[in-house]
Amino acid sequence: MYDVLIIGAGITGILVSRELARYQLNIAILERSNDVGNKTTSANSAIIHSGCDPEPGTNKAKFNILGNAMFDELTKQLDVEFRRNGSLTIALSEDQLKALDALEERSKINGVPFKRLSKQEVLALESHLSNNVTGALFFPTAGIIDPFNLSIHAMENAIDNGVHLFLREEVIDIKKKVSHYLVKTKTGEYKSKIVINAAGNHADVIAKMVEPIDWSIIPRKGEYFILDHFAKGFVEHTIFPLPSDKGKGVLISPTTSDNYIVGPSSEPILDKDDYSTDGPTLQSVRQQALAMVPSIPFGKVIRVFSGLRPSSSRHDFIIEYSRSDSRFINVAGIESPGLVSSPAIAQYVVNELVRPLISLKEKSNFNPNIRPYVHLNKMSKKEREIFVKENPEFGEMVCSCEKVSVGEIKDLLVRSCPPRSIKGVKRRTRAGFGRCQGGFCQPKILFLLANHYGVSPLEIPLDDVDSPILTSRIKEVK
Repeated sequence: MYDVLIIGAGITGILVSRELARYQLNIAILERSNDVGNKTTSANSAIIHSGCDPEPGTNKAKFNILGNAMFDELTKQLDVEFRRNGSLTIALSEDQLKALDALEERSKINGVPFKRLSKQEVLALESHLSNNVTGALFFPTAGIIDPFNLSIHAMENAIDNGVHLFLREEVIDIKKKVSHYLVKTKTGEYKSKIVINAAGNHADVIAKMVEPIDWSIIPRKGEYFILDHFAKGFVEHTIFPLPSDKGKGVLISPTTSDNYIVGPSSEPILDKDDYSTDGPTLQSVRQQALAMVPSIPFGKVIRVFSGLRPSSSRHDFIIEYSRSDSRFINVAGIESPGLVSSPAIAQYVVNELVRPLISLKEKSNFNPNIRPYVHLNKMSKKEREIFVKENPEFGEMVCSCEKVSVGEIKDLLVRSCPPRSIKGVKRRTRAGFGRCQGGFCQPKILFLLANHYGVSPLEIPLDDVDSPILTSRIKEVK
């Protein structure tokens, strides 16, 4: 019997589990995928929003502001790349310049620091902006982050503090009992006194297993371009157009890996697992981006992808007890600004919703800090030479594009939240994210994984278990 069971190992569910791990509780987290942070958390803009855009008084505004202030400490504890590069919301006409006034007023109400910039001031900050720019608002607290390792490192830290993670466990039914819930998956059953529904785009499906609900999740697909490392400093800040009722609009931003990201679109869809992209939508994203930065070198694109935002019919985060029983808690509709809001949501869920239900006694041995990772790219040449001499596998390159070594991958495999797929290694190390998109490193990674787990290379998937890379040995093909 668990004290608390969380359904969904995206960033919100993971950080809730980590927050609960501070206390003497038996905690489990179920995830239907082959890895954590594998859906919405791994396919987004990777932006820590300032909080200028959410409507004042909403959960989005509240948790965005609170969460933003938590990231300096959180990313140090979890050894995650994070930079407060600041964002610019720009106007491209006199009419849009007037519309900045409304965003300025909203920023004041939300308590977000900003500076109003003239055309000359904004072009001095970003010389590649369109000459049509008429002004901007600068938000210094906005930032960029590695969303993959934020979720993975947080999960590792939670596991190291006693949380039980169960992957490939898709929930198919939930039964309310007198003293607990019985959660059934395709492969087993779990009992828990409290259940927290953090199932992302499927949160409404999970909630309906318990009671009728008056809300739904309709995903919004966002399609993106990723550009190669072509010129550091091409844009320094995250650049937004004026927001609309569809969202914050198409952005152009550097990433923590020194690539550039352009997107997203915003299309409501019915299929909760449709991650396809299409030419017309990407062309629209391209045109919107070029209106802000005409010299974006789209010839440097190395990847396109899409992500799904779990947009709720309430148009706000849903963080509340179920109507029929406070022991079932919904944490749903965590779309943008969900990433930045997640640590604040986690604290709220634990302190305001879980605490009244169960005794929370602090552990004396809770450790918020992850075991540090080796960062060869942050060492001086001399430091690298000494380290590699003592640890030769860190000098054996697997990924030439992103400079990832055998030693770094082997280190992942002995941690408490190891990769089980090619993309699991990719998200943790960036091996496969470079110009060749895994053409050079993928076979090496496949055999490293197979050797570590003692299985055939045919059993190593690209991502989820239903995505095989190899189907048979050449000599077996007839």
